[in-house]
This record gives sequence, structure tokens and C-alpha cells, in this order.
Amino acid sequence: MDEDIIRQKLNQELDAISINKLTQLGNQAVQLGLIAGHGYHKGKYEILRQGEALLMSPDEAQTYLEKLIQDVT
Repeated sequence: MDEDIIRQKLNQELDAISINKLTQLGNQAVQLGLIAGHGYHKGKYEILRQGEALLMSPDEAQTYLEKLIQDVT
């Protein structure tokens, strides 16, 4: 198999894992009542919290959600 194809498939799998992790964190934050909702919006990740729509990169959103959850657990 071509090295570029292998690299591309690996990157796709890593992206899928990252998206799953972010979705799990968002769902957990909703269940804990920390946020009202979450999801991708116009290429950014949107977190609805305290009447505001926060837009950030997926990496920033993951860090934000992890800290938010950690602060209450």
C-alpha cells in the first residue's frame, strides 16, 4: 500500500477518534447541566452556555469542556 494512502487513512481515523471524544465530552457537559448544547457550526465547534454561543476550534473546545467538567467533579 502506498505510504500516502496509509497516512491519509491514519489521519482520518485520528480525526474520527477526536470527534467522538469531543461529542462524548459535550454530551457529558449537557448531562451535568453545564452547557445547553454543542456541535459543529460553520467549521468551528459551538458550545451553548449561559445564553451565549461560544465558537472555537475542536481542540480548544475539547480543552474547554474537559476543564469545565473537571471543575464540577
